Amino acid sequence: MPRLQSVSYAVPLTALLLASPAAVTAAEPVFTLGTVSVTGTRVSVGELPLEQVGSTVTRSEMLQFGRETVGDAVNLLPGITVSNNQRNELLVFLRGYDARQVPLFIDGVPVYVPFDGFVDFNRFSTYDVAAIQVAKGFSSVAYGPNAMGGAINVVTRRPQRALEGDAFLGIGSGRDRQAGANIGTRQGAWYGQLGLSYRDAEGFRMSKDFQPTPTEDGGLRNNSDRRDSKLSFKLGFTPRAGDEYAIAYNRQDGRKGQPPTVGTSGIRFWRWPYWDKESLYFISSTALTPTETLKTRLYTDRFDNEVTSYTDATYTTLRTSGMGSVATGRSIYHDRTLGGGIELESRRLAGHVLRLVLQQRGDEHEEVDANAVRGALYEDTLRTVGIEDMITLAPAWQLALGAARHELRPDVVFSTSSAYSLPPASRATNLQAGLFHDLSAGSRVYATLARKTRLPTLRDRYSQRLGSYVENPALGPERSTNLEFGYLGQVLSSLAMEAAVFRTEADDRIQAVFVAGGTSCSAATRCQVRNVGRTRVTGLELGLRATPAAGLEFGGSVTLMEQKNLVSPEVRSLGVPDRKLFGYARWQPVAGWSLQATAEHNSSRWASNTVSVPGHTVLGLRLGWEPAPGWHLSVAGENLRDRNYALDAGYPAPGRQFSARLRHEF
Repeated sequence: MPRLQSVSYAVPLTALLLASPAAVTAAEPVFTLGTVSVTGTRVSVGELPLEQVGSTVTRSEMLQFGRETVGDAVNLLPGITVSNNQRNELLVFLRGYDARQVPLFIDGVPVYVPFDGFVDFNRFSTYDVAAIQVAKGFSSVAYGPNAMGGAINVVTRRPQRALEGDAFLGIGSGRDRQAGANIGTRQGAWYGQLGLSYRDAEGFRMSKDFQPTPTEDGGLRNNSDRRDSKLSFKLGFTPRAGDEYAIAYNRQDGRKGQPPTVGTSGIRFWRWPYWDKESLYFISSTALTPTETLKTRLYTDRFDNEVTSYTDATYTTLRTSGMGSVATGRSIYHDRTLGGGIELESRRLAGHVLRLVLQQRGDEHEEVDANAVRGALYEDTLRTVGIEDMITLAPAWQLALGAARHELRPDVVFSTSSAYSLPPASRATNLQAGLFHDLSAGSRVYATLARKTRLPTLRDRYSQRLGSYVENPALGPERSTNLEFGYLGQVLSSLAMEAAVFRTEADDRIQAVFVAGGTSCSAATRCQVRNVGRTRVTGLELGLRATPAAGLEFGGSVTLMEQKNLVSPEVRSLGVPDRKLFGYARWQPVAGWSLQATAEHNSSRWASNTVSVPGHTVLGLRLGWEPAPGWHLSVAGENLRDRNYALDAGYPAPGRQFSARLRHEF
């Protein structure tokens, strides 16, 4: 691991400035049913259980750093890096794995696009979020299939008082306007929570250092506008101690532009007139006996979106060349998910917390064109059977064991561009073990080993990608072996730390290969997705938070990785830098006032097998004022040096940005 030589200078810097804001979990108004934990400790209502291996971003930290989307919030943590893609989506990577291998959950319910397994982390706001749990490598079997590198679980808010809530108004560069409100009530045996938010922006401003190109003249980024609205509602019932039943509804409506590349090839003039997601789920926990608990999750999710393709930057004339739905200039997707699961937990055996997990979900993806003609319909069923046991070996020692069997069964395969029989089912087995030792009430060391898998998506198996790929319906799962040693805890009363060294080796990686030679995937030299890859990622993560004096706080994180493709060295790991450093310093000179400075550095990353994106460092400053109890005003600047940088080749990031927000809590 040559990159680890950087530790010699990174550790002292970390001790002063860098680290995870989640080294210690704080009590928050958390929806307890929505948490997923592999610990053997019972948690009180409103208390967030600490994952055996993982990190947490609390609501107070999201507010402290002004993180308004789930992607920006988890970027505070070690091991996490973010990027974007040609579709103007925010991508999150955990130790080099993307959302297909580290799925997103809301209150333990999976949230993803069934077709390709991705999600746009820019579309999920944090306005109604209590905490975000990030499990790394070793994660509970309750997360179900495809948690090959871990899982990200968004836990929503849960009221504690008869009346509580907050409201905010915000403005920012690029005519960014935001508003939202959350209100909750707890009335004896029932509670309710309602959240509303709205955001509208004309786009983002580019750095003054950017040199205009034929597709971008500088100033306000072309076609970078966005509009998002969100409604969330939760109603819960707690008839007796240990029992809780809740039904929740979330609706997100969005639209966005897609900025064209500033390069000279692959230019697309696309818009997304709607990006709408609607979810309804029921979660319950019932104490069957003093030692057995039954938990259920039932959910349905629908996702509708449209991509409209134009001939040029005027965005007036539809582009009607190509194949399939693209030939009409409008590509319309309808995705549906229906699923559920049960968890039976038993503490009947002394020193054991046994959990049996059964899950099933059905995914459906439909493509239609502007004339409502169906171009494709795919349906899958995924099933999981899992068991895990948390064994107390001694008062300070715990052993966690887990196993799961996953099955992906194709149910419907229809495409106007291809004809083939229904492919066979694909199956995968996960095994894991973790040993945990509590050095004290607030610190722990651990060692974990997990053999995880990811089943191929519909896009992996069936997409022709505008005629440049050959389908592979029989594509199998990819597999990883995750090994980790770490420490998490309170080193001193004023110093919290988390540290981990890890090694992940994946085989049968799903990777594109040329069918008959070539240098790029096209209609003339087509590619196919196959199980041919083998990769290795080794790394080190450090996180610290220090409060050396009253009103003074330092913290941040360091992530160092070495990424290798063991079979095809010329095939790069895309979008993930080898080094990421984040640091902050916060000063509260007097009551009601705070000043916070942040810095984030990312090393270079590969955008393709031959093109790399230079590294960058951005600085931020945030001023906070509480003029009266419950009132909070913040003014912030990001990328203060107005650096021209990018997370993906041809797609510059925002230049200097300013924002202000007024929030009232009651």
